[in-house]
Amino acid sequence: MNAATAIRAADHRTTTLVVEGLSCAGCIAKVERGLLGIEAVSSARINFTTKRLAVAHAPAIDADALIETIKRIGYAAHPLVEQPGSAEVRESRALAKALGVAAFAAMNVMLLSVSVWSGADGAARELFHWLSALIALPAIAYAGRPFFVSAWRAVRVGRTNMDVPITIGVVVTCAMSLYETAVGGAHAYFDGAVMLVAFLLAGRLLDTVMRERAQDGVTALLRRLPDQVMVMAQDGSVERMPIADVGIGARILIAAGERIGVDGIVDQGVSDVDRSLVTGESAPEPVEPRGQVLAGTMNLTSPLVVTATALADSTFIADIARLMEAAGQSKSRYVRIADRASRLYAPAVHTLAALSLAGWMIAGAGWHESLLIAVAVLIITCPCALGLAVPVAQVVAAGALMRRGVLVRDGAALEKLATIDTVLLDKTGTVTLGRLEPVSGLPDDPQARRILLALAQTSRHPLAKAIAQTLEDAGVAPALATQFREEVGNGVQGVIDGVTARLGRAAWVSPTTDPNQSTTTTWFRIGDGAVHPILFTDAIRPDAAAAVDRLRALHLDAQFVSGDGHAVVDALAQQLGLPARAQMSPAEKHDRVVALEAAGHRVLMVGDGLNDGPALKRASVGMAPAAATDVGRQAADLVFFGDRLMPVPIAIAAARRTARVVKQNFAMAIGYNVLAVPLAMAGLVTPLVAALAMSGSSILVVGNALRLRSAAR
Repeated sequence: MNAATAIRAADHRTTTLVVEGLSCAGCIAKVERGLLGIEAVSSARINFTTKRLAVAHAPAIDADALIETIKRIGYAAHPLVEQPGSAEVRESRALAKALGVAAFAAMNVMLLSVSVWSGADGAARELFHWLSALIALPAIAYAGRPFFVSAWRAVRVGRTNMDVPITIGVVVTCAMSLYETAVGGAHAYFDGAVMLVAFLLAGRLLDTVMRERAQDGVTALLRRLPDQVMVMAQDGSVERMPIADVGIGARILIAAGERIGVDGIVDQGVSDVDRSLVTGESAPEPVEPRGQVLAGTMNLTSPLVVTATALADSTFIADIARLMEAAGQSKSRYVRIADRASRLYAPAVHTLAALSLAGWMIAGAGWHESLLIAVAVLIITCPCALGLAVPVAQVVAAGALMRRGVLVRDGAALEKLATIDTVLLDKTGTVTLGRLEPVSGLPDDPQARRILLALAQTSRHPLAKAIAQTLEDAGVAPALATQFREEVGNGVQGVIDGVTARLGRAAWVSPTTDPNQSTTTTWFRIGDGAVHPILFTDAIRPDAAAAVDRLRALHLDAQFVSGDGHAVVDALAQQLGLPARAQMSPAEKHDRVVALEAAGHRVLMVGDGLNDGPALKRASVGMAPAAATDVGRQAADLVFFGDRLMPVPIAIAAARRTARVVKQNFAMAIGYNVLAVPLAMAGLVTPLVAALAMSGSSILVVGNALRLRSAAR
């Protein structure tokens, strides 16, 4: 084993940095390759969505050394110390301002150029050129900074990127235009330069906004943890403390209605806990001493004292966040293609421009004419049309889907959605509506219904609330009851006309009652009368069967993956004719996605809760209903509204049509370059015509993408 292998095999630590100035996949590849060239570094992976760099390295180097290495490569980096998303927010705001300036300047310069094109000559033409210069040059200097700074960082360390030819083309065009204006020349190209900057900024802003949205999932998940908890001292006193200051073994008091901040074991108290974020199960689960509770779940009915077994980064919810973050690091084949293309683009453009300059100089053309031809080559090869081919189609399709009740949070998801062949459906809140409703067992007697409503209205338990809502909607008025008492973990009772009525667990309502039920059930009894088992169900979405049929028509394999019990999941799966897996943990759902994709499948995960978060992030595409938890919505690439499931197949069909339009856009953009570049190198295209041709190719691509406005019909 050589020294490098020994170091890579040794124990290593992971450092997370934020890298600034990453504008393309080629930038990412350069940083990763540069760091992997260090013996002490075993892995380096940049998440382009968050601009975060995860480096696994030996203790021999530290963060400062990594930052210095990245600086030598041509990029700035700093430790992750700011709030997630703040850098992306600043970047998108800066790009929006720059785009506004460039667009305003382009409109005004084009108005002046129309006069020149219309035949203005002599002093009038010179005046219009000078006015164009006064508008365009300050605007380009301000709006072009994202490209200029990126290009300078690359050139300063002897490297190149896609912003270098853009910068050269813009700067040389401005310089030549200023020279032409100063000597009274017939042509100036300020309009082409400022339009070029505006088009490029539009594409970069779209990309930044999509990345900004894509990283919100982990942030929303971590917000599920409270900042502080109430810690009990040995003498029974309680002090509120930040979670960071609490140690393992601390006794935490958790009030009813409070979110649990630690993983732990119940020391005192009996309560019901909403674990739907973890299991997806709608019904709350009882906990008692020696039972386990997890951070991020909600204590519903009674105070608990919990002994902490895991805090902060060691909790269950933190593990889920790490799974989601790791899933977001995965590189798709689209990124790998972009990696290879970006390595070739800048050198190819520079070579073509240099050959044009040298060839025309050798052919006897003067430096002025030769330089104009080289500039025309730089401008006409600008990848505006290629850059817009994907984002503009995604934006138009996203708008069409929004009108059909589907919000596209990540434009790249449409590209991946078009390739999926397997759909994994969560049950609770996805195929079903996530709202428990009593379906049988409510008494028929009007007085009994009034008594039941009186009891249900006094309880905070979700099942009691569902009963109360159903009876109130039916116009039932509560009976006059007294001596209400709620026994935590059992139920609620009250006295009506001297008779005690109870609503709650089977053994508490009637010790002889058989509690064995395959569905969520609570029991109701008045005095020594008959026991009413009230059964609940999570209502299925009204068009679920039609949506599943549509998925089959699209030649997709649909499956259930749920944290609910076998009886409930199997019954619904049989109703819809789908294979099912029940009682799956978040990690098992994530692993199911991994296994399917390892077998060559492209997976769409449709889920709504924390227990679906890792799978939503790890799948090729994630989709969630708008009624999902904030974690589910933020982890998903698409969100659908309303009580219908049909938006899922609608989105897939729209994505496939979008993919066809994107391919057409690429064909047009490449065809444009195949035709235009030889003309520019032959000296048949001026920089102004090159700018117009470049803009025209972009307009052609945009026009083709606009056909997607009907993509979701």
